[in-house]
Amino acid sequence: MSVHIKHSIRFIILLLVQVTVLNSVNFSGYLNPYLYVLFILMLPFEIQGWLLLALSFMMGFSVDIFSNTQGMHAAASVFMAYCRPWIIRLVASPREAEAGIQPCIRDMGFRWFISYTLILVLLHHTLLFYLEAFTFKQFFVTLVRVLLSTLFTTGLVILSQYLFFMKKK
Repeated sequence: MSVHIKHSIRFIILLLVQVTVLNSVNFSGYLNPYLYVLFILMLPFEIQGWLLLALSFMMGFSVDIFSNTQGMHAAASVFMAYCRPWIIRLVASPREAEAGIQPCIRDMGFRWFISYTLILVLLHHTLLFYLEAFTFKQFFVTLVRVLLSTLFTTGLVILSQYLFFMKKK
């Protein structure tokens, strides 16, 4: 299957799961899972910067359209994509992030993937939740939401890795 088709299918499936199931999951206002970030996390290492930003914007904007969130997901997704190359350089040796290797548990290992995912999801959720609150009056309440949702989303990302991406080549 073509790489472009695989990423297109992943985009559609993650968008549908997010807007039909996960957008209605909200535990006391503190846990909000945003599995759609997996699309950005799984894009190839060698993707061009402009394309990474454009695809991330499209994913975030698509979630915004269905969630009526006025661009907050688009902004957080583009921010996450913008930070992604630096985070990859931070957590990976140059040898690890070669072309043809996917940023997934199967190719990079659990320790690398959990570091990569936690940092990027934390950045995404921090911007998203503080944009949503648009005030620092409840700074610590928003911080708790960021941290709990980051852990929950990261858990879903790890679970999806084991369920759908662990097949051998």
